[in-house]
Amino acid sequence: MDASSSLASTAFIGIGQIRPLGAPVEPVSSGGGCGTTGGEGKASCGSSGGPDDMPQEIWDKVKNHPCYSEEAHHHYARMHVAVAPACNIQCNYCNRKYDCSNESRPGVVSQKLTPEQAVKKVLAVASEIPQMTVLGVAGPGDSLANPKKTFDTFRMLQESAPDIKLCISTNGLALPDLVDEICKYNIDHVTITINMVDPAVGEKIYPWIFWDHKRVTGYEAARILHERQMLGLEMLTARGVLTKINSVLIPGINDEHLIEVNREVKKRGAFLHNIMPLISEAEHGTVFGLTGQRGPTAQELKAVQDACMGGANLMRHCRQCRADAVGLLGEDRSEEFTLDKIEEMEIVYDLDKRKSYQDKVEEERQSQHAAKIEALESAKAQMGEVAPDMKVLVAVATEGHGRVNLHFGHATEFQIFEVSAAEALFVGHRRVDLYCQGGYGEDEQLPSIVKAINDCHAVLVAKIGACPRDELKAAGIEPVDAFAHEFIEKAALSWFADYTGRIARGEITHQPRGDASIRQGAYTAEAA
Repeated sequence: MDASSSLASTAFIGIGQIRPLGAPVEPVSSGGGCGTTGGEGKASCGSSGGPDDMPQEIWDKVKNHPCYSEEAHHHYARMHVAVAPACNIQCNYCNRKYDCSNESRPGVVSQKLTPEQAVKKVLAVASEIPQMTVLGVAGPGDSLANPKKTFDTFRMLQESAPDIKLCISTNGLALPDLVDEICKYNIDHVTITINMVDPAVGEKIYPWIFWDHKRVTGYEAARILHERQMLGLEMLTARGVLTKINSVLIPGINDEHLIEVNREVKKRGAFLHNIMPLISEAEHGTVFGLTGQRGPTAQELKAVQDACMGGANLMRHCRQCRADAVGLLGEDRSEEFTLDKIEEMEIVYDLDKRKSYQDKVEEERQSQHAAKIEALESAKAQMGEVAPDMKVLVAVATEGHGRVNLHFGHATEFQIFEVSAAEALFVGHRRVDLYCQGGYGEDEQLPSIVKAINDCHAVLVAKIGACPRDELKAAGIEPVDAFAHEFIEKAALSWFADYTGRIARGEITHQPRGDASIRQGAYTAEAA
């Protein structure tokens, strides 16, 4: 048995130290932490247009990584390969499905792949989608519970496609034993799912772990997992590997506790913290789903995220992807690259062509960023006298490039911005049912869309039909198409200035909004 397994149940292990749970820990001084001068309190890390607020070597790692940069996710794609079916722990929120094409959530795949099949698929995708910059192994089990398959995939891919960034997602149980192997393959990005730093909380989430050749249950299982996660995180930080922490928010179990998780992972050098809503619909077949454990509402999720501002930098653009996802965040093109379709493709991996395409993407991105900053300053200058403490949420229909450029009826998700006199801050997204299907509006979809953005005072769209416009107004949500194709931040601030002006003139009365529903899981377009 590993030495850490015999530690007292009230301790966690660090590098060369054992301290009681909750005791203060000195921050790890080197490695992959954010390092931004303005990092504390930012909604996302690495979202600036250049390396102005972080070391160059960190910027080089995140600038075209869609998960590590909120801005990059509009321009660059990622893919996951399902080579890791086995898992060494059981989570009450997880149910893996290996032949499922109609659900979009972690742990779900259509086809399990061998490393050889995975590499062939990556080359096919990278040839067709030159802005695909990142390859991750995220299951459907745990990448490090299947180390040979995971690292064989990375070894072969490095030889064939050296320009693609490599990532893994793991629960952290096996992580400390494999940090050297991770660094051997130049894996610069590791995601660790950490839902607790107190085993008393953890035993409510994890029924068992498989450790030291046996199944361990209850508090002891959670204690071992916690110790291994903290040790692995510190080891990665010491080696300069960027780490993202995923945490699943489970109301009544770890919602308040995640604030402590945020503090502890920041101390150990975590680059980002991604707090995600629990997916717990009964049809997914998880323990939590079958026992009635609910997921958080939109306000509950945002409240916890807001409470963590000032700790580890927050990621708010996560889409809780499938383990075989392909494409930009928010889209899934995996059905275009099934094994049978790949067999019919002529795969030509042209490194120079990919680089040239990505250079153009980066030029476009920087131009858009500069234009957005200029538009933002212009909008702020026109703000006038507004309520200094007022903050409202607005939903935005966008198909990318940072603009209000999507028809209401074509949206399958809305980006959510918190708007005040000072800024328009991206705070999340909401998946919705598609309203326009086959050229016609499906009015029965409107109530679910309204529920998803019910906490918003307005929805900014490129265009909207009469029926949804009336439905939104009746629900107290203002439909706005006056800023079509404007940059989102400028449009949101311009609307806010007009909104507060109408309040000041007595034309309208500001009313607090209700809560909103987070869509439980998501179904692909094929299933819809």
